[in-house]
Amino acid sequence: MSFRIEKDSMGEVRVPATALYGASTRRAVENFPISDRRFGRWFIWALGLIKGGAAQVAGSQGFLLEDVAEAIAAAAEEVREGRMDDHFVLDIFQTGSGTSTNTNANEVIANRATQLLGGQIGDGLVHPNDQVNFGQSSNDVIPTATHVAAVAALVNDLLPALNDLAQAFDDLADRFSEVVKSGRTHLMDATPVTLGQEFSAYAQQMHKGVGRIQAVLPDLSELALGGTAVGTGINAPPGFAAQVIEVMSDKAGLPFTEAANHFEAQAAKDAVVMASGALKTVAVSLFKITNDLRWLASGPRAGLGEIRLPALQPGSSIMPGKVNPVMPEMVMQVAAQVIGNDAALTWGGANGNFQLNVMMPLIAHNLLESIGLLANAAAVLRERCIAGIEADTDRIRSLVEDNLVVVTALNPRIGYDQGARIAKQAYATGQTIRQVVLELGLMEADELDQVLDLKKMTEGGIL
Repeated sequence: MSFRIEKDSMGEVRVPATALYGASTRRAVENFPISDRRFGRWFIWALGLIKGGAAQVAGSQGFLLEDVAEAIAAAAEEVREGRMDDHFVLDIFQTGSGTSTNTNANEVIANRATQLLGGQIGDGLVHPNDQVNFGQSSNDVIPTATHVAAVAALVNDLLPALNDLAQAFDDLADRFSEVVKSGRTHLMDATPVTLGQEFSAYAQQMHKGVGRIQAVLPDLSELALGGTAVGTGINAPPGFAAQVIEVMSDKAGLPFTEAANHFEAQAAKDAVVMASGALKTVAVSLFKITNDLRWLASGPRAGLGEIRLPALQPGSSIMPGKVNPVMPEMVMQVAAQVIGNDAALTWGGANGNFQLNVMMPLIAHNLLESIGLLANAAAVLRERCIAGIEADTDRIRSLVEDNLVVVTALNPRIGYDQGARIAKQAYATGQTIRQVVLELGLMEADELDQVLDLKKMTEGGIL
């Protein structure tokens, strides 16, 4: 590999000759060989959006020469489009403010803008700090990029995936509305429900998850940009951030606003913690749902076997013919990761000291990873599992007809204690509830038929 020599405030640095980043980024590469984890597409997209908007406004206000502003904006657009992703080389675990990543963006855009102006990498026709970073600080850019990326990922990726999943559950709730089955509490038999009612709960969990995520969007849409170093806005022209945010909103098609209080926006990460909490709740919902699906599909002969999941791949390297619930298991692992991400992010949010949080890269990465994991998992679950679920109505009927807890419907007529004795006798003798009641002469057959109507038991009330 060939290198070029670049200088920064600390001296000379060898930088790969073709790299668009410069000396400060190279120092960070050498300082932080920690995890090989990088910021993802939405975060880099957000950096490009911020830098492009800032250049456009700075040029229009005369703070940058027109050709320089246009070159910076064009280079930032290439960053936004993903054409410069290979030059964003820094580890997530770095300086707590994310300064290294902001510098990475500044240097890449400065060198690319230099090329667009006819120069070569390293010529310095565009300055990364004075021009690309004009009116900004890492301390307002990184939290702004975090919010912008999160809003874009939620609106474009996660919310559509969850809405589609909710609709898939709604469809199954309608299709299975007449399939009566045993309810279960404590993993034990309970009074009947319909399979449709069971799936309606899953649909509602997803609808409520969508609502919880939508509720965090207003706070996430408030941006720290304009506070610069500590929230005072030093070195940013009056009104500069508001204009940049307006440009960003127009380009992204998202309603971003300037933070009501820049000191809060930079010192605290409460909006992100709240957003992560909503994601954790969705993860918990998905864990519950997919764990239920595993139980309902267990078997095929020695388990519950009430539903059949699509068979997607061989399930064992030693047991021929075995097929496992691989999609629910994948989602459960995703949920566990999101819950872990939230724990780390929450602790990161607690580490705002005075005017700056010093765990910003971790916070940003965990939030965006959780959004991406949930969006992908929800989409794949819907496409490759939920859409193909079938009910085993014969199995369901046999289980519910043997359910002793249907005796509950008799309580208003014979009382709880008598019902308990009937259930115990039926269990001990292998009889049905109906057989025991008739044998004991407690009710007439016609009346018993009315009370032991399984479908009516799913509709509530006194039979």
